[in-house]
Amino acid sequence: MSASKLFESYKLGPITLSNRTVMAPLTRNRAIEGFVPNPLAVEYYAQRATAGLLITEASQISQQGQGYQDTPGIYTKEQVAGWKKVTDAVHAKGGHIFIQLWHVGRISHTSLQPNGGAPVSASAIKAKGKTYVNNTFTETSEPRALELSEIPGLIEDYRKAAKNAIEAGFDGVEIHAANGYLLEQFARDSTNKRTDEYGGSIENRARLILEVAKAVAEEIGAERTGIRISPVTPANDAALDSEPQKLFDYVVDGLNAEKLVYIHVVEGATGGPRDIAPFDYASLRKRFKGAYIANNGYDLALAEKVLAAGEADLIAFGKLFIANSDLVERFKTGAELNKPDQATFYGGSAKGYTDYPTLAEKKQAAE
Repeated sequence: MSASKLFESYKLGPITLSNRTVMAPLTRNRAIEGFVPNPLAVEYYAQRATAGLLITEASQISQQGQGYQDTPGIYTKEQVAGWKKVTDAVHAKGGHIFIQLWHVGRISHTSLQPNGGAPVSASAIKAKGKTYVNNTFTETSEPRALELSEIPGLIEDYRKAAKNAIEAGFDGVEIHAANGYLLEQFARDSTNKRTDEYGGSIENRARLILEVAKAVAEEIGAERTGIRISPVTPANDAALDSEPQKLFDYVVDGLNAEKLVYIHVVEGATGGPRDIAPFDYASLRKRFKGAYIANNGYDLALAEKVLAAGEADLIAFGKLFIANSDLVERFKTGAELNKPDQATFYGGSAKGYTDYPTLAEKKQAAE
């Protein structure tokens, strides 16, 4: 089993990954005051440094970008300092780590927004669903459409966040353009009813994603810039685009032109069925010259099958990494996997965060 392609090294831009496993971004809602990463995050990420690449939990690029309580940011000096402790610990273990840059758009609540204002989106269309604020689930607030004059400032927030990420010691950044958040709200015609240059045609609706990608790549280098997309997910009331294949083929062509280091693709419904809607992911793979990270519902068998067929370069695992910090070793040896405790996914302390037993700890306890 250890001869699997999953355990081969892989050159990702300027860095060489020790294997082809990726820890997917996993929101854990444990930030402390000032939306600074919890000191426990240092241990949490370092424990998982045997993954080929770690991608952090989504981290807001500004206060406006926040949608849930206790999520970390990457826009203040204190947040940068908190993340520096994480990256130092991961690098000390020989790992590599990217941060995911996040703006939730309409998936937010006025209590989180600057001066209690309305969340922003492509258009003033309220999302059906709830967010988690003040320790309770609450309906998302009515958004307002971003003014055309505000968009350059938004792009600048992404650029600054990327610069901060490099200052914090990250190997690169992943732009979050998936799961029904702001950039996807602009891309899909179900959530974008604008009549200016950011609305209407596929080219116009894809414009913001591509402008953000360009700005980030110019700031830190395309070889350190990845992006996550989810062409058909219904997450966060993201109603399907009328032509998802045409839209995302165009988006990926544009990302390829910017020479981004990878696309991270949620295949199907985020955390749900892989076959929720017809989509040709192989088309994206062919169009993009950088690395293709496949995500959603992967276990060892599916990962090995997809890698062997050349359908992806890297495979992202989410919940499996929550409960198994030594997931790579468990895959290599065929060891039994710990089961994740869903009750501790969001918020809390060390329980369900840094206390899952490793194989070595289990062996020691048995002796």
